[in-house]
Amino acid sequence: MSRIGKLPITIPNGVEVNYSDAKIIVKGKFGTLEMEVPETILIQQNENILTVSLKTETRSLRSFHGLYRTLINNMIIGVSEQFELTLILKGVGYRAAVQGKEIVLNLGYSHPVNIEIPESISVEVIQNTTINLKSCDKELLGLFAANIRAWRRPEPYKGKGILYKNEQILRKAGKAGK
Repeated sequence: MSRIGKLPITIPNGVEVNYSDAKIIVKGKFGTLEMEVPETILIQQNENILTVSLKTETRSLRSFHGLYRTLINNMIIGVSEQFELTLILKGVGYRAAVQGKEIVLNLGYSHPVNIEIPESISVEVIQNTTINLKSCDKELLGLFAANIRAWRRPEPYKGKGILYKNEQILRKAGKAGK
């Protein structure tokens, strides 16, 4: 049995969890999330505590136990508190701006990069070089941040690029620094 899967999930006030027909729906003040759950996973709710267990234990099903417990926990945290990611643009002339429903990045290319912002993500640009992303869906937030970052990955010689907050880049010595 999974160590993580055995842990109970505490449901905070203001969050409503409904489980029926292999589908779990979580509602809170920041939105509504839903997810398909395999029939082999049992979800039981006692007042404000949720437990995830397996109907039958096989090697392949045990791997899903901890995974689905964590996914459900992330849904509950997301609708009650929201997840936040910060990206930092490091480089001469690198800027970001929000225009309508898209984010415009100037990353040293001959053209600006326009990326459409998904519905459930809120984007805030601070001082042209810091991008704050907030969403109740952790998976969608991470995917959107990775798509932004893919336009200019941090490079090891000068450290330029799009970095996550508090990310350390391993720097290499150049030709002259042997």
